[in-house]
Amino acid sequence: EKIKDSLYQNFIVNGFSTYLVTLNNAKQTGDFSKAESLLDAIKKTQQKFGSEIMLSDEKIESEILYNKYDIFKRLFSWYMYAATLLFVLLIVQIFKFKSKGLKLAINAMIGAVIVLFVAHTASLIWRWYLSGHAPWSDAYESMIYVAWSVMLFGLLFGRKSNLTIASAAFVCSMILMVAHWNWMDPAIANLQPVLQGYWLMIHVSVIVGSYGPFAIGMILGLVVLLLMILTNKDNKERMLINIKELTIINELALTVGLVMLTIGNFLGGMWANESWGRYWGWDPKETWALISIMIYAFVIHMRLVPGLRGRWLYNLMSVLAFGSILMTYFGVNFYLSGLHAYASGDQILSFQFIAITLVIIAIIAFFAYRQNKIYYK
Repeated sequence: EKIKDSLYQNFIVNGFSTYLVTLNNAKQTGDFSKAESLLDAIKKTQQKFGSEIMLSDEKIESEILYNKYDIFKRLFSWYMYAATLLFVLLIVQIFKFKSKGLKLAINAMIGAVIVLFVAHTASLIWRWYLSGHAPWSDAYESMIYVAWSVMLFGLLFGRKSNLTIASAAFVCSMILMVAHWNWMDPAIANLQPVLQGYWLMIHVSVIVGSYGPFAIGMILGLVVLLLMILTNKDNKERMLINIKELTIINELALTVGLVMLTIGNFLGGMWANESWGRYWGWDPKETWALISIMIYAFVIHMRLVPGLRGRWLYNLMSVLAFGSILMTYFGVNFYLSGLHAYASGDQILSFQFIAITLVIIAIIAFFAYRQNKIYYK
């Protein structure tokens, strides 16, 4: 509605700057009465002409508490502590005989992880309430949602595998840490027009949620390779039990992730048709999503090819294949231009860092292969 009254026009144009001047003077004199009356007048004007979009006092107080506690930033360190302690206890359990005290300690740490997941879920709902939209609409929100997805599937797949829960908590911690680096903006903002609608909840929740199982597959593959390295003639039977267990869970995780990613890609085509008038346009994000589907379909079906069977190769490929997800999720947005790009041109990872990561994976794979060849021919 256009405001015709010139007094209100002048108040809107000059009111806030006048308030800042009055506030600055109040800091020097100690008398805040004029500043408070101006602030009250601004609030009344907002309520009169913008009551439909004005936040309630309850929601404002709730957002102040949300920013004060900053739960997601705290969860990073809490998940890390829980995952590290749980890993240590589980490694001790593998190398030592089981004891009642050790089992109680492991159960206590799993209970702590579950409590953290409940807090994570409640905080997502809290942010949903404050923003008025599903909490996976921008880079920061998608990161905290992927972390939640990782922990959800980690708990589901880890009902009989404590190592899976520990691995998921560790990855969840890493994702939350990255979400709070300087290039991520945690502010609650308004949605872009293309994101306003039910497709945000449907498409994004499915396709971004699929990154959780893929991340679990990646970390489980890495854990299996490390367990192979730690194998010796004394513990090879106990190690084999854990290696077989984690490989089965890894395969289940990748299968679930692939189904979700494929469904999400089809849903994305429906959204694209509604938003841009075409189902498929070879946009970089669309293309890399298709590439990821093809890569993971190959990894899952490697067991059908005689020369590509084996736990070592499967777990190594589950680690390497995650690179396609990182490219789909981050690389496309930051390195390429397209309809899905929100920070094109910003380099978040140097090619040197990527090369070092690949060298580390190669070293781990080499030693795992050597030990696997010796003890698990």
